[in-house]
Amino acid sequence: MVSETRAAQPSGRNVLEDLDSRIPTNFYWYLAVLACVGGFLFGYDTANIGSALDFIPYHLSSFWTGYLVAGASLGAGAGALIAGPLTDHFGRKTLLITDAAIYAVGALLSAFTVNAFMLLSSRTLIGLAIGADSAIATAYIAEFAPRDRRGQLSIIQQWMITVGILVSYLVAVVVLVALPHSAGNLDWRLILGVGALPAILAVALRSKMPESPRWLMLHDRYADTRKAFGQLGMETTEEEIRTAAEQLRGTVEERRRKRQWTKGVIRALIVVCVFFIFQQITGINVPFYYGPKILATFFQSGHDPVAAAVAGVEVTAILGAVNVIATYFAFRWIDKFGRRPLAMGGYAGMAVFMLVAAAGVAFFTDIPKTVVVMVGFSFFITSFAIGVGGTGWLIQGEVFPTSVRGRAAAIGAAVDWVANFALIEVFPAWQNAWGLAWVMVSFAVLSVVAIGFVFKFLPETKGRSVEEVVHVFEKQAETSKAPV
Repeated sequence: MVSETRAAQPSGRNVLEDLDSRIPTNFYWYLAVLACVGGFLFGYDTANIGSALDFIPYHLSSFWTGYLVAGASLGAGAGALIAGPLTDHFGRKTLLITDAAIYAVGALLSAFTVNAFMLLSSRTLIGLAIGADSAIATAYIAEFAPRDRRGQLSIIQQWMITVGILVSYLVAVVVLVALPHSAGNLDWRLILGVGALPAILAVALRSKMPESPRWLMLHDRYADTRKAFGQLGMETTEEEIRTAAEQLRGTVEERRRKRQWTKGVIRALIVVCVFFIFQQITGINVPFYYGPKILATFFQSGHDPVAAAVAGVEVTAILGAVNVIATYFAFRWIDKFGRRPLAMGGYAGMAVFMLVAAAGVAFFTDIPKTVVVMVGFSFFITSFAIGVGGTGWLIQGEVFPTSVRGRAAAIGAAVDWVANFALIEVFPAWQNAWGLAWVMVSFAVLSVVAIGFVFKFLPETKGRSVEEVVHVFEKQAETSKAPV
């Protein structure tokens, strides 16, 4: 099988091959950051509720309290599924602009809410926008990123999530310290509403970003494709674009005749979905969602609820900073060492250091307990950030063919959000039934199982064009007797 970006063209030039071989300019990095603003908003919004939760004045049952914390994740699952067919039809850029606008509305409604129903509804609306954005961002990046830097550009999604988490804690600390007597009124509204600012900025900036050239080519928009290539620093002619589009469309049509959702595409989708499930059920979001509550007891002095909240948020902010710093190493190493080694190493580190944290909870007290748990959590998060977090979003964007990339990536993102919601919703009951230490041991065991999954089913995709990656999964599907 000949890669669709390597097929010979009459002019002697293959514009998609040129795109895949470019050295990224500053504009490429700017586009990747702009595409991943949704990651920042996800990180900010899922973490800020933990800082504001104790001060929201509405009386909620345990179920609706859990929904307030994790409901955005459930909404995100629905948003991702809705976005899939829409982005394949209307384009990546249009949906990215719409998502940012919806998020801005949801954040403002959260800040100015007048009752519990309005607050819960606005959180769900925010979730829809976040989920849709997560389904599109890395797919968009994969369609313009050079093959040798696709990992670094795509992993910005995970880095932006970590920055959003950290910023949410910093904003909460500043607001609570500056306005300690307004915690039950103005403070929590500010914490929830500040997220509207980057969303509004994203709407303005995304309106000037180029559409995905691969998507434009598949929709016969050759003049727009030429303009998009120009913004990416490539001078092309419409004839060159037309020839490349015919090659791309020929491969797509051949796949459609066989069946658009081929065995290879289905295999890739299952691998992405299972990777995302392991990414969540191994426990990464427990320190971030419940960290202020769990860790506040280690550092709290006195009985002032605002002081206790600040203590918990400050400690969790330390873990957020660790997350941001560690993700930098994923950014540097993902295209150097590859997806498989980093993922397996990341899960191995998560297993070891979650056991360290579990030992701290079970066998130590006072300061030694605090030190051991913080060390365990810090290196657990480091392992995740380097090997697991960004890898999931990267493969979600690079393993599917252009014709179904939006829909397939959306399904993967939806699975990720639903798994996240399920774990966060069940964690309090799980902790009460088993105890925190045994829940941590369970996370370590699941991390070991994840290593086996990556080793057996995730192929190395480093240095391949997105079309070549699709071929790898097709070949595996033809030769494998496994259900995936």
